Amino acid sequence: MTIRAVVFDFGGVLFDWSPHHLYRQLIADDRERQWFLDTICTQAWNTEQDAGRTLAEATRTLIAEHPQHEPLIQAYYDRWHEMLRGPLPEGVAILEALHEAKMPLFGLTNWSAETFPYARKHYPFLQYLRDIVVSGEVKLIKPDAAIYHVSLGQVRAHLPDIQPADVVFIDDVAGNVEAAMALGWQGIHHVSAERTRERLRELGVSF
Repeated sequence: MTIRAVVFDFGGVLFDWSPHHLYRQLIADDRERQWFLDTICTQAWNTEQDAGRTLAEATRTLIAEHPQHEPLIQAYYDRWHEMLRGPLPEGVAILEALHEAKMPLFGLTNWSAETFPYARKHYPFLQYLRDIVVSGEVKLIKPDAAIYHVSLGQVRAHLPDIQPADVVFIDDVAGNVEAAMALGWQGIHHVSAERTRERLRELGVSF
């Protein structure tokens, strides 16, 4: 087995993103803040934007359902960049080491098409990736098999004869890794940078 390309997820691997980074400033009480993020601006609601729904439509419809929370709902995307605390240095170090070792690198992320340009503009390490599949742009989302087919097609545009088993996907969500492996990819569930480095070496990647 020879790994010929590495595909990175972003949130939890390369980026420290969490709504709590913003809402700690807006809702001081821990229980109240957790209730709001579990009940109003939920991860499932955010995922709809990652899948292609516009931020304007998402905000408008949620405010219509919960008008008493309008200022807090409006803040979610008005101040979205405050949820993106920055890079995760240990994850980025793996990316940089693989880049220096000349490994072809790609991205596969669940991310809104409207907010991703901010990350592309402000985080130069993304330039190490030859291509990136952004769920909001293709209107598909992990762990749907279709988005992995798009990603593999993108990899094959650079490495035409590559097979799924030649690709390793790194993601902090186990279900997303399992979906890739079900399609024949290699997979690493990212729980720590140290363990991910170890797994890459076990797969024969030298860096």
